[in-house]
Amino acid sequence: MRAFDSLPIDWTHILPTIIPLAEIDPELVESLLDAAFGKDRMGRTAYKVREGMEMLEGLSIAAVDMTENELLGSLQCWPAALTDEEGKMHPMIMVGPVAVHPDCQRQGIGRAMIDAMLKELHKDESLPLVMIGDPAYYDRFFGFSPERTGGWKLPGPWDPDRLLVRAPKDAVLPEKGKLGPWTKAKTV
Repeated sequence: MRAFDSLPIDWTHILPTIIPLAEIDPELVESLLDAAFGKDRMGRTAYKVREGMEMLEGLSIAAVDMTENELLGSLQCWPAALTDEEGKMHPMIMVGPVAVHPDCQRQGIGRAMIDAMLKELHKDESLPLVMIGDPAYYDRFFGFSPERTGGWKLPGPWDPDRLLVRAPKDAVLPEKGKLGPWTKAKTV
């Protein structure tokens, strides 16, 4: 597998193959993330939310072009928790980064990765999913919304409208709390 090469290829007719991200060389993933988000991405608040955690391999996936043997996209999931005002941790799954190489964006690769990740979850057993992203896109296609996150805080700067959660309507979510790594202490 190699990093994506910027070649004059018509990506509209290529359907990516979705495979576990653990099968991809981590250096290729880092190169993709740099291309998609910039080399300064490590300072973003989302990195602080998952600091010290190991990626959830069963939900983290890659989109590859098997014909060209190239990495086109990656989606990572992480253990996170919302710590309420009483100090209790409510476990969640943080989705992201969702990265698609800039030359391959707007071709449905990100959507295919999220669809594949969601298929891995059992509807009755899934923890709430949280992410930082475009509410118009992620609500429209996947049911992520900022509706229930207004009282939540993050360990760094963020746009409150971009803090999104996907959970059943009857899921009990604290109105207030701070999102951070899931350390498995004091969970509900």
